[in-house]
Amino acid sequence: MQTQLVHHMTLASTGGEVIGAAVTAGFVLCGLACLVFFISTLVSILKSPLTGGMKVVWIILAFSAPFLGCLCWFVIGRKDAQRRPGVV
Repeated sequence: MQTQLVHHMTLASTGGEVIGAAVTAGFVLCGLACLVFFISTLVSILKSPLTGGMKVVWIILAFSAPFLGCLCWFVIGRKDAQRRPGVV
């Protein structure tokens, strides 16, 4: 029992638990940021003036490659949708 206590005290003093918690918090924040980015992409696609078929294509791309598809939408697709005001 005493050796376990000494072992835990040694781990706490090295900061291993603090570093682990900081890394975990960083991963959680990155995951939440990606989720918000994905949801905002879907909302933007659905509100765009594109036809239904093109919306489906962009949504499939967003689901197939979540980060890259979303990035492509905001870099390419959104600007293309704004240039075509007559498309409904």
